[in-house]
Amino acid sequence: MSDRFDAVIVGAGHNGLCCAAYLAKSGRKVLVLEAADAVGGAAVTQEFSPGFRVSAGAHLLHMLDPGVAADLNLAGHGLELAASDLETIALSADGAHLRLNGRRLDGAGISQAERATYTAFMDRLGRFAEILQATYLQRPPRLVEGGLGDNLALAKLAWRVRGLGRDDMRELLRIGAINIYDVLQEEFSTGLLKGAIAFDAVLGTHMGPRSPNSVLTLLHRLTGRLGREGSGLALPKGGMGAVTAAMEKSARQAGAVIRTSCAVKQILVEGGRTTGVLTAAGETIGADLVVSNADPKTTFLSLVGARSLETAFVRRIHNIRMRGNAAKLHLALSRLPEFTGLGANDSGARLVIAPSLDYLELAFDQAKYGEFSTAPAMEITIPTAHDPALAPEGKHVLSATVQYAPHALRAGWETGRDAFREIAIDCIAGFAPDIRSAILHAELLTPADIQARFRMHGGNWHHGEFTLDQFLMLRPVPGAAQYASPVHGLYLCGAGAHPGGGVMGLPGRNAALEILRRRAA
Repeated sequence: MSDRFDAVIVGAGHNGLCCAAYLAKSGRKVLVLEAADAVGGAAVTQEFSPGFRVSAGAHLLHMLDPGVAADLNLAGHGLELAASDLETIALSADGAHLRLNGRRLDGAGISQAERATYTAFMDRLGRFAEILQATYLQRPPRLVEGGLGDNLALAKLAWRVRGLGRDDMRELLRIGAINIYDVLQEEFSTGLLKGAIAFDAVLGTHMGPRSPNSVLTLLHRLTGRLGREGSGLALPKGGMGAVTAAMEKSARQAGAVIRTSCAVKQILVEGGRTTGVLTAAGETIGADLVVSNADPKTTFLSLVGARSLETAFVRRIHNIRMRGNAAKLHLALSRLPEFTGLGANDSGARLVIAPSLDYLELAFDQAKYGEFSTAPAMEITIPTAHDPALAPEGKHVLSATVQYAPHALRAGWETGRDAFREIAIDCIAGFAPDIRSAILHAELLTPADIQARFRMHGGNWHHGEFTLDQFLMLRPVPGAAQYASPVHGLYLCGAGAHPGGGVMGLPGRNAALEILRRRAA
């Protein structure tokens, strides 16, 4: 057995690093173990072709909590933005694109009335998102057998909803659990606008616009824009790996020890409590406290093992829905591609291919039956338009999230990868006809690849789908919804815990604060 630590954190993704920094700042002796050869998890910058680097997983920063950034002094540890408040351009085949930036909407053929409706709609959703954001800064309250703190949290939540006023409160209760398709049909007449908004509601999910909970996922995303005039979308200088590199420096400065290329094979449990971890190399590391940044299924079913857990709890963990449905496409380009109807200055925007609600729903229909979409929706960024150091001089990188691509592809990804990569490139070529002649190298990460590379069950970057039955005090499951687990001394700090996915840092922060609160009690 090696040296003993107060806490061992499994996984050096951004939430694991956040948790480590907070615990180490409190004086705890903290060890972080990461299986990969570098920290970051899915928020990492990697070379995918000689000289070409890309944010391999998450590629836009828009949900990082300002309090976390300040507490960890990320700016002081080197985090800089190459661009902020990126405009979203919804691409149209005829070149009549729409431009969205926060509350602002522009585009040929958009009436003044539609613009006003859009502004009012985004303002209303922003007020609803504020309700969510307030719950994100604390542990979720228990509904039954809760203490005074839980009851106060529930009362505050009810008071915030009541504070919306009669009309907004009724509207939140009406639309909160329904589908974004019906809501947008009521509000707007422009198909391209409806497709762009709905895309944000289904991005990274196993949902189409007609799926229940798609309004909730949109509100979750919008929490990242609160307090900003623009979109809140940013590109870190050096890619998303710069975010986690700053978090690593903060954790190390606070005293945390971080070891890479050190996979955890087992979380050790004796008599219902954790005693430490066993590494893949056979090293036993003792600790009274183990905090897992891995997803809940990996944590409980693989690292702990069902034999150390009650049958009912194991069943709940088995039933967590974690269906990854998005692929990542990376292109090394010899030059900046030309998109029809856009100027060179527009290449730095966030480009979205989601022409209509029906387009998105049809794309999802194929995924429901285990097939990839033959007409996928896409989120495209060209980070080198703002950060040229990511590619050789004069060359560029394109990064795109491509939906829909089910993890459990019926034909298997070994045979489907090449076909889907070409479909995705063809889709881009429909808006940038010269794109193929500029491609030097193409990489497609399927959900199966994402699972293998980033150790995310199902290739789901939320570590569990974001739905009402896997949300707030139900996330990931009853019995593990306040970061603590049925195993004494074992906690969760990853995206599978409250408040969920996105590079925000709050699951890691909240888990650390909950651990410190319980240890002080």
